[in-house]
Amino acid sequence: MSKQAGFGGGCHWCTEAVFSSLKGVLSVEQGWIASEGENSEFSEGVVVTYDDDSIPFGTLIAIHLHTHSSTSMHPMRDRYRSAVYTYNENDRLTAIEAIVNLQPEFDRPVITQVLPFASFKASREELLDYYFSDPQKPFCELYINPKLKFIMDRFSNAANHDKLQHLR
Repeated sequence: MSKQAGFGGGCHWCTEAVFSSLKGVLSVEQGWIASEGENSEFSEGVVVTYDDDSIPFGTLIAIHLHTHSSTSMHPMRDRYRSAVYTYNENDRLTAIEAIVNLQPEFDRPVITQVLPFASFKASREELLDYYFSDPQKPFCELYINPKLKFIMDRFSNAANHDKLQHLR
């Protein structure tokens, strides 16, 4: 069954590459996500459409927490809000439970918020598919490749190895 969730936490180029490299992910839209109330300002993020039968929501959340600074309240949090954006109450409860269950894997408290999805603005066309359009760019090699190698090691069953064969 096809479902959607939003994820934010780091650079949307990195986040887009992380989710685009997973089996069961049908599409990744890179851009800016807003929630409600004090989180109504847009922050970098992605909207992920995925096949819940192929990759569970909890696995997506685990990968997200492990591939960005999910325990750091650094000065750029306005631009890089650490969040899982949900579209319904069931997904909100699933996300909260997943984060609680994953907390023991981290040395510091996870700061990632579970927020209702409110709106999305796509990035400019030339920024889309940033990593896979040229993975040899210095930014990609420095910041994105280590995240994708981590996924291949830690979440090997979820990694799309065909798409990541250039990292071997």
